[in-house]
Amino acid sequence: MTTARKQTPLFDWHKAHGGNIVEFGDYLMPVWYASARNEHLAVVSQAGLFDTSHMATIRVFGKDAYELLQWCFTRNLDACVGKDNAPLTDGKCVYGLFLDEHGHAIDDSIVYKIMDGEYMVEVNASMGGAVAKHLVEQAKGRDVKVFDLTDQLGKIDIQGPASIKTMAKLLKNPEVVFDKLPYFSAKGHFDPASTLAGQVQLLDGTPLLLSRSGYTGEVGFEMFVERAQTVKVWEMIMAAGAEFGLTACGLASRDSLRTGAVLPLSHQDIGHWPCINNPWPFALPFAASGSGFTKAFLGSAALEMAAPSADWTLTYVGHDLRKVDGHDAKVYLDGKEIGTVLTCATDMAIGRHEGRIYSIASPEKPAGLAIKGLCCGFIKVGSRLAPGTTVEIKDAKRAIQVVIETDVRPDRSARKALKSFL
Repeated sequence: MTTARKQTPLFDWHKAHGGNIVEFGDYLMPVWYASARNEHLAVVSQAGLFDTSHMATIRVFGKDAYELLQWCFTRNLDACVGKDNAPLTDGKCVYGLFLDEHGHAIDDSIVYKIMDGEYMVEVNASMGGAVAKHLVEQAKGRDVKVFDLTDQLGKIDIQGPASIKTMAKLLKNPEVVFDKLPYFSAKGHFDPASTLAGQVQLLDGTPLLLSRSGYTGEVGFEMFVERAQTVKVWEMIMAAGAEFGLTACGLASRDSLRTGAVLPLSHQDIGHWPCINNPWPFALPFAASGSGFTKAFLGSAALEMAAPSADWTLTYVGHDLRKVDGHDAKVYLDGKEIGTVLTCATDMAIGRHEGRIYSIASPEKPAGLAIKGLCCGFIKVGSRLAPGTTVEIKDAKRAIQVVIETDVRPDRSARKALKSFL
């Protein structure tokens, strides 16, 4: 018997507009519409719209909400914002991990501080129940309540340079909304009853929680809305963005964009192994000295013990757009097998020239450089390899030479000031 798959509020819209539907994380989702390549390029050069209502949202309330998250979440909430490592204050959000006692990833997440005693946790598809259960178990003896809002909200992400002009057409008082909205901050609320609901509203009065974040490396927003409002909000955004080249995007371009932005996929690039020795040290509260953590958290002792011998997850970039099967490929150095491939995708917006990687958005890219895309992704190997090291990744069909890199797609726009796009 086939297990019934869930649908987001936008499922019928996807089918009606040519979305190629696949199963993902217990949901039926569009993998692409006309072209995953064109959707990827649209986000880097214009804007793309993603249905992310399959993601899960958890609300954490109570006097001890901070204490619970400070123990369960890897980031130090007292020192996690900006270059100065300021505390997580109202309207700020931060990326990190929920680990088990072995230091293995339950899921990665973004934690929002709404106000004192109220936090919101965004986790991956089908993980709302697991993370909520984990928090409830760790909450014993604490004055805190945990609510899993899986399938109770709509979530839409608009990403790319034109996302700012698009949303400026739809928001009440956009200049006020965009003011003092740096990367990884949020305003408003999806609940009309919230005292914050008036901060961010569409022209028709629909309240949003608008987050300056995303999963592409490009500037844009994540939006949380009441589930019943999802289709209306999506169609309003599509109409407003038409003149700027806004494109509906599926899972394939979301995957290739996040890979080019050096962002992990939960249960693929992070998972049931010690979550250390990887390209995402910002997810852990490392002390400035480089030795130990700035706080104790669930799994911290296990990570410190595992670090000297744990595998390394590293970033690589190829020389053309050819890929291997990321689920069944090995890594070789000088003919010796040294590890496995975790992710292999193609960032269609980058190319190499004289060994250097350029993006279609790079202002100094060489004249006449034809950018056709490069394969990229993550490998897990037994020891650290220096940037510039060439390794071979190989599946049953082909072997590809790739280079260990610290970054993939240069000149990403995520951190740029919003005013520069208006």
